[in-house]
Amino acid sequence: MKKTPLLVLVLLLLSSCGERDRYVQVSGYAQGGTYTVKLNLKGVGVAPGTVRDSIESILTRIDTTLSGYNKGSLLSRFNAGETIRPNGLFLEMYLEAYGWYGRSGGVLDFAAGPVFDAWGFGFKSGEMPSDEEVARIRTSCGMRLLKPEMTPDENGMLSVRDLRLDGTDAPVVLNYNAIAQGYSCDLVAAYLYSIGVKDMLVDIGEIWCDGLNPGRKSWSVGVDRPFDRPDDGTDELGAELDGIWSSDGSGCGIVTSGNYRKFYVRDGRKYAHSIDPRSGYPVQHNLLSATVVCPDGAADADALATWCMVVGLEEAKTLLTGLSGVEGYLIFTAEDGTMDEWSTPGFRLAR
Repeated sequence: MKKTPLLVLVLLLLSSCGERDRYVQVSGYAQGGTYTVKLNLKGVGVAPGTVRDSIESILTRIDTTLSGYNKGSLLSRFNAGETIRPNGLFLEMYLEAYGWYGRSGGVLDFAAGPVFDAWGFGFKSGEMPSDEEVARIRTSCGMRLLKPEMTPDENGMLSVRDLRLDGTDAPVVLNYNAIAQGYSCDLVAAYLYSIGVKDMLVDIGEIWCDGLNPGRKSWSVGVDRPFDRPDDGTDELGAELDGIWSSDGSGCGIVTSGNYRKFYVRDGRKYAHSIDPRSGYPVQHNLLSATVVCPDGAADADALATWCMVVGLEEAKTLLTGLSGVEGYLIFTAEDGTMDEWSTPGFRLAR
């Protein structure tokens, strides 16, 4: 996962009174992309280099435990049928995932990895499976076939037999892509809180922020404007913004999920990476992106944004309006073909 040494840039900014603000930026590579952590070390008795090393250690542990792209990770080895000695992170992530499976009624199914692989949006290449293949795969995977908790044996080892309800050696493929980046943000944020940090922005593809930025204002995050035609695509994040979201200074996760970057087209039809595990097929609806703000964590925001993208516009509206403290912003294609948006009352967006 680590491609180059991490860099630390220390910025000293004088506050209007009292102790100086000491904003530090830590950047590097993680989970197939870059990450940035900005934090204020005011009142924190930990050196910037120690903070850097600790963040790197957390991200490396996540990679070697939960990455489906790292072939030597615990997850990859377990998915390959190997008996492993799980660590606490491995067990905790499964509990988190199973909880979301139950809450979503199967909309979020973290054991439906073979379905995503078949369509080319998982850990393996694939494209355009037949209806017969989709039906076969669906019957052989899913969290409905698994126990709600991982219970290692008396030697601390875990095999697929220990997890499957039928106790067989049939393959189990877990895929945590719907919450892994948000979960990573939460773990880094938890470390920063533990050393006394109050002002922070943790960006690992998804975002957790709290407090104020170096300008002593609330953190702000750009919301991408999606493109809804295959020939409109660009891989550049932030190439066109729909607006700027700003926090109210309290801690929250903010995550955007969309169907406008990962897709392919066959016979004029778009096949997007949002797959409904209940049917086994990519979704076909007019919702282009969902941005969710959640005070309970970036992993929760991550899961809810994915949930919205699976169920579509109307069900997403119902979901978001029914959750206390959660705010959301949905961008969709209207009946006349134009782009439109909907938001909960407390979503803070400026254009």
